[in-house]
Amino acid sequence: MAIEVNGTTIETDEEGYLTNLEEWSPELAELMAQEDDLELTENHWEVINFLREYYEEYQIAPAIRVLTKQIGKRFGKEKGNSKYLYELFPYGPAKQACRYAGLPKPTGCV
Repeated sequence: MAIEVNGTTIETDEEGYLTNLEEWSPELAELMAQEDDLELTENHWEVINFLREYYEEYQIAPAIRVLTKQIGKRFGKEKGNSKYLYELFPYGPAKQACRYAGLPKPTGCV
């Protein structure tokens, strides 16, 4: 599979995750969100940017429990819960947000 961004073809696996993490861009994230009928807000970007930083540091995408806990630590208790994260990413906060962030599918996600 592939996604077209600004005249460049970007390869993805069958679930829509990037095959080359270096090809990620904010425009790509916006395009993926549009395909899911979502408009990325500042709150979405907090999670996406957090995931990218986390991956850079640990070389792994966090599972949902870790994501929820870390978001709560960084952005406050009202954002560190799965209800809030599911409102932002209805197809599963860890899976959908990682896809938008250009990261591999989180471990433990089916």
